[in-house]
Amino acid sequence: MIPETKRTAVKQALQEAFGVSGYEDIRHITTGLSSALIFRIVVQGRAYLLRIVTREDEPGNPTHYFACMKVAADAGIGPRIWYISTESRISITDFIEAQPFSLQEARIKLPALIRQLHSLPPFPARVNYLNFVNGLVKKFQDKQLLPESMTGELFRLYAKVADVYPYNTQDQVASHNDLKPENFLFDGDRVWMVDWEGAFLNDRYVDLGVVANFVVRNEEEEAAYLGIYFGEEACAYQRARFFLMRQVLHMAYFTLLMLLVSAAGTPIDPDTVIPDFRDFHDRIWSGEISLAGNEARLQYAWVHMAQLSRNLRSNRLNEALEVVSGAHITN
Repeated sequence: MIPETKRTAVKQALQEAFGVSGYEDIRHITTGLSSALIFRIVVQGRAYLLRIVTREDEPGNPTHYFACMKVAADAGIGPRIWYISTESRISITDFIEAQPFSLQEARIKLPALIRQLHSLPPFPARVNYLNFVNGLVKKFQDKQLLPESMTGELFRLYAKVADVYPYNTQDQVASHNDLKPENFLFDGDRVWMVDWEGAFLNDRYVDLGVVANFVVRNEEEEAAYLGIYFGEEACAYQRARFFLMRQVLHMAYFTLLMLLVSAAGTPIDPDTVIPDFRDFHDRIWSGEISLAGNEARLQYAWVHMAQLSRNLRSNRLNEALEVVSGAHITN
């Protein structure tokens, strides 16, 4: 189960962490899209998470995300680390036995946890997220994956968001950037963030927006969610930033997933029936849907495209653009 090339390093890790050279039980965990090998191991009667990065090239170098993971663990946001080695690309952490996590409880606990994350010392800057999404849009347009009649107005309206959104390093925070349900685990009392591969310095509204896709259903819940994060009622500017970043995220998921499934050879049918946004996210939350397969990824791309299309044609878009652009002029 553990690759031959990594067995000696795993034995060394177990020896250094626990004073033993083996484990009593091991189970491969397939949840998630990472190329790393992830196992639940039992050592001296207790469960741990063993993570082995198998890529030996520079893109697979875990130095950056191991550093972010350690900062989070030291702050009590991530599980305790028992062993970590950038040389062998192996880590061992506490294994969190996930318990059912209701949306009602998540709506309270997650914005508070995100606030704690964002208060950490800044992570290194790696990607200009807005430029990254704009690059996805260009690649999508160049490949002409969908008829211009379906996407032309969508991209024109989105350009207004990209032009106005204030993406600057002075307002960025330590961010996880991939807070889908499998990356936060509820143990029945508290929530732990895991899988720090995508962590870097980023706009605070990215983490807030990703989680909101799952837990925020209406403006009343949005107000409560942002109020917990900010510690007070969100102002018009904060609500506008939040709304605009959610559109950036919809565009990111739509274009990235379409590009991925197209590259994998999955046919894209413009006449497909698009699932409901809320229902699809509820099914991801419950574990009924996994995004490991290309068909589910394609459906998820359509879901985000449809939601983006509705939002970009709403009155709230113009209101948010006016608030944010007006703040720029004032400043």
